[in-house]
Amino acid sequence: MGARETALNALIACRKSGAWSNGVLKEYIQRDRLDSRDAALATRLCYGVLQNRNKLDFYLKQLLTGKWKDLHPVVRDILHLGLYQIYELDKIPDSAAVNESVALAKKYCKNPRAGALVNGVLRSAVRTRGQLEEPVSYADRYSHPDELISLLKANLPKGKLENMLIADNAAPQTVVQVNTLRISTAKLVERLEAEHISARPHGWMPDCLVLSNTGNLEKLPAFREGLFYVQDPAAKLSVLCAGLPEADIRVLDCCAAPGGKSFAAAIAMGDKGWIVSCDIHAHKVGLIENGAARLGLTSITARQQDATQAVPEWEGTMDAVIADVPCSGLGIIRKKPDIRYKSIAEMDSLPALQRKILETQAAYVKKGGILLYSTCTLLKRENEDVVHAFLAKHNDFCLEPLPLPEGLPGNETGMLTLIPGEFDTDGFFICRLRRKP
Repeated sequence: MGARETALNALIACRKSGAWSNGVLKEYIQRDRLDSRDAALATRLCYGVLQNRNKLDFYLKQLLTGKWKDLHPVVRDILHLGLYQIYELDKIPDSAAVNESVALAKKYCKNPRAGALVNGVLRSAVRTRGQLEEPVSYADRYSHPDELISLLKANLPKGKLENMLIADNAAPQTVVQVNTLRISTAKLVERLEAEHISARPHGWMPDCLVLSNTGNLEKLPAFREGLFYVQDPAAKLSVLCAGLPEADIRVLDCCAAPGGKSFAAAIAMGDKGWIVSCDIHAHKVGLIENGAARLGLTSITARQQDATQAVPEWEGTMDAVIADVPCSGLGIIRKKPDIRYKSIAEMDSLPALQRKILETQAAYVKKGGILLYSTCTLLKRENEDVVHAFLAKHNDFCLEPLPLPEGLPGNETGMLTLIPGEFDTDGFFICRLRRKP
């Protein structure tokens, strides 16, 4: 089975069962035993189609002689794959894009005329390339639903929307954090280059590398030896903003899986003190434990725990609590492109959950301690509004300026929203609160 067929199966799964593309792709790539080159192509094809679906449909409606709405969904998926290769990937020959798509149509479509339809449409796409009408609206040009665009426009500063939409459709970089308890950043660069991996320092996050030509990261010796872990700079920044000292302190990470923030905290603390790393799902607790073991971090204790349920023995005992809460995820569309197509209405209940988690976790912070609230979304109702509602009820907490690294603007408000396309990160909201002594 080749990359295109794997990508098609992933697209079908996303459409039919609502599967998340990143999870189903990983599963199908392993199932189909793709090598690193085909795995990369399958990923690019699947993500590329999801990132450009409206745009591809805009072209498809011009290329079809029949009605677009009458297309069988699998035929449409196959045409999307073919059109994406023809219009967006300059290293794939047109003939390969057409012929492979026709073969998929013959294999996956019951209608005997599907192959001829795919052949005709894609050959027309090659012949008329550069001559079709181009999309004008943001919804068609950047393949974000109108309702989502309206929501983002209402929540972003003026002039930021289009750059974010462009960033959402860019291929995400592979960014890793160095386990400085085991190796220096310079030494890790040498190790990775010896393994034929290109590594360059991130622009403003210390001990952070941007990798390319990685293949399957988990197969790299440097990964298996626990010399680094995968984490976006924005997520690492949220932990750094907690200002954790290298000392014998108690830290709670209440929504921790897969563990990146706990790992960042442990490394910042020199693996001293005690970090309890929680998740509501048992299998995700195992992910945290496995990651900590690979990195050699002994200060982390993983525990299954619902962040909305109180643990009386923790009350007033934590020097710092990290609450990176469940959210709408609109800041990580570039990594999970199918988020853009999820129901907006289903996001309405999130602020109530977030307020309940923040309320529960605040009780664990000792006097003088830090409460770090963060999300990977850009909506004020999940970010600033949650914080202000919390502060209105808790005058024993106050906002504190964020300690940010060089390369980022200074912060005095205690709240920061990172927007995709601005600082080369995921979209992220960070808030630092201190319990008054």
